[in-house]
Amino acid sequence: MKILPISKSIASKIIFLIIVISTLQARAQNTYIPIESKDNAMVLQVSPEKYLNTVYYGNKLSDKNEYASIAQTYRINRTTSEYNSAYTSSGTTNLLEPAISVTHADGNKSLDLKYVDHTVTKINDDVNLVSIRLKDSVYDFEVTLNYQTYFNENVTEQWSVIKHHEKKDVVLNKYASANLYLQAGSYWLKHYHGDWAKEMRPEEEQLTHGIKILDSKLGARADLFQPPVFMVSLNKPAGEDNGEVLYGNLEWSGNFRIDLEVDPSNNLRLIAGINNYAAEYTLKPNVEFATPKFVYTLTDKGKGEASRNLQSWARKYKIVDGNGPRLTLLNNWESTYFNFNEDKLAAILKDTKTLGVDLFLLDDGWFGNKYPRNDDHAGLGDWEVNKTKLPDGIAFLTKTAREEGVKFGIWIEPEMVNPKSELYEKHPDWVVKQPQRPEYYMRNQLVLDLSNPKVQDFVYGIADNLFTKNPELAYIKWDCNSIMYNAYSAYETHQSNFYTDYVKGLYRVLDRLRAKYPKVPMMLCSGGGGRVDYGALQYFTEYWPSDNTEPLERIFIQWEYSYFYPALASSNHVTDWGKQPIKFRTDVAMMGKLGFDVVISKLKSEDLAFCQQAVNTYKQFSEAIWHGDQYRLQSPWDNDVASVMYVDSTKGSAIMFNYLINTRYGTGTHLPIRLKGLDPNKSYTVSEINLYPGNRSSVANATFTGKFLMTVGVNPDVNAGRTSVLIGVQEKK
Repeated sequence: MKILPISKSIASKIIFLIIVISTLQARAQNTYIPIESKDNAMVLQVSPEKYLNTVYYGNKLSDKNEYASIAQTYRINRTTSEYNSAYTSSGTTNLLEPAISVTHADGNKSLDLKYVDHTVTKINDDVNLVSIRLKDSVYDFEVTLNYQTYFNENVTEQWSVIKHHEKKDVVLNKYASANLYLQAGSYWLKHYHGDWAKEMRPEEEQLTHGIKILDSKLGARADLFQPPVFMVSLNKPAGEDNGEVLYGNLEWSGNFRIDLEVDPSNNLRLIAGINNYAAEYTLKPNVEFATPKFVYTLTDKGKGEASRNLQSWARKYKIVDGNGPRLTLLNNWESTYFNFNEDKLAAILKDTKTLGVDLFLLDDGWFGNKYPRNDDHAGLGDWEVNKTKLPDGIAFLTKTAREEGVKFGIWIEPEMVNPKSELYEKHPDWVVKQPQRPEYYMRNQLVLDLSNPKVQDFVYGIADNLFTKNPELAYIKWDCNSIMYNAYSAYETHQSNFYTDYVKGLYRVLDRLRAKYPKVPMMLCSGGGGRVDYGALQYFTEYWPSDNTEPLERIFIQWEYSYFYPALASSNHVTDWGKQPIKFRTDVAMMGKLGFDVVISKLKSEDLAFCQQAVNTYKQFSEAIWHGDQYRLQSPWDNDVASVMYVDSTKGSAIMFNYLINTRYGTGTHLPIRLKGLDPNKSYTVSEINLYPGNRSSVANATFTGKFLMTVGVNPDVNAGRTSVLIGVQEKK
């Protein structure tokens, strides 16, 4: 039989027809679940075999029907390795790192999750929840994957709910919150390490094949060495205003684990959740286990846009009263430490009024009688007012504060106990410690067992009693100074449940407090920044970034936190740390929630006048700092001068902070710095603000268009004689 030649045009038409037919067949065989925000889309595919895979995560397409063509375009197919599984299980065909691994009631360790159904719930015009149910084909075991999107913020929270109906307990060997799948030519990870007073030290590296693990095993104060935040740039390290980057943050205040695996096909598999180290969880039949939420945002407009996404989301949906005001305060810690009495505190309360701030915060040392809290060796756990220091109780302080026209707040550390305390003597079984092993202390203290409901009641009662007995109490500083050594619970039946149940117990306490006191300001502290995450911050108005308040150090620390957290949540105090003048220290602290921890009565008259003026200046621009958009202009890591600005929501008011970082000869701002975030069509008056008394500005008051300020910029004239310069930008009406 002779085969006739086919023309090129006919051949191309046949090939096109084959592609169309194969695409239509693929669409018919697969179900697609797009999870969309304003700019992004994650596309999940249900294969003919009922496996749930991620086929795309990136910019949203204008035509939803085209999502069905993505898998064919990328040539993504289910293989024995399940590279792009939306929630990878173990024990069957998967050869890579799993998101979930279990031991069934009969001892079998296999799991093969398949799609059952999904629901879409519209919570409001901005928030949408997609819940996808997966089930094993052999065992009565299921997982629901939840994707809650915040449309306008381009933010997603993801978590899993695990349950089973087997006859006996099942052990969860690993139980992640999320399993993401990213496709790019290369991946650049920026993550953080640290220690006490060394928080948020960044490192950036290219991810190579294998697994990079970010984790904590500290139990409490879990972020001491590494926080649960990171960013991944795609194809190249992202800049402030350009490049594709994903930010991730696990909302969990205990041990966490984040796996970043570049697979054999050069794609990135990202798995985030509770650390399964020493924490295999025994789950009873018919009981739901909800993992913590993993929050993330993706943008192709650089790190600045990603941080503004998270900051806006946090103010709107996560941090307590994120759209409300914040209290300025005066703290007594660095002026008195443990050594105070009623007369000293009454004088500081008068100084609070003199300074012009809103609140006086009484720190550690106000409690304990049998074992008085005169240093950090005793009294922790005995929350009775010390009768020697405060014979008239807290009521005397709230009354004095009221008379001075300020508010009163107090420090507590309710999760901890000193061995030298009445609590330890009465309830040794409430303490986290290994039986038959020597006790090991951090700051001379141990951790209370919050997996125990009786301990939860006790810890809740500490704060509740303070509020009940002192209705005018306006603020709580909640501290947590120790990690867990010799982790063991006298209450738990399954010791490997303890690390997880401790954090869940903490959240139960905080849930009860917030139900009764929904908006009372509370600072989240943990020996500095040892507990900064959105799992805890959903109960607090602010956090303490670091015990290191040296202002040069704080510029770097606050800079890095700002990628993930809004300015109004960062408690920044003016202290005597460092050799910089009071203006420099105050200007640095104004880049967030302002506080003071200095002896007001010992300030020079000019310094006091400046601080009073600074409080007024801060309040004038507080709307931009607290609720505006943040723009990083010059990094302290790469420049002699660090510069950052905040622009209010109307683009009518902005404040620009500038600090000399490098003090070598001749350093300063020799060129103008371009502003960001203004309206190019508006006119703005630019002037130096927050000048020290008696000093004159070298920055002339002038009016420019927003276009000029963002194209040419302004020179704040920072130099060795002007190490800190604040610029106010106001719309000219």
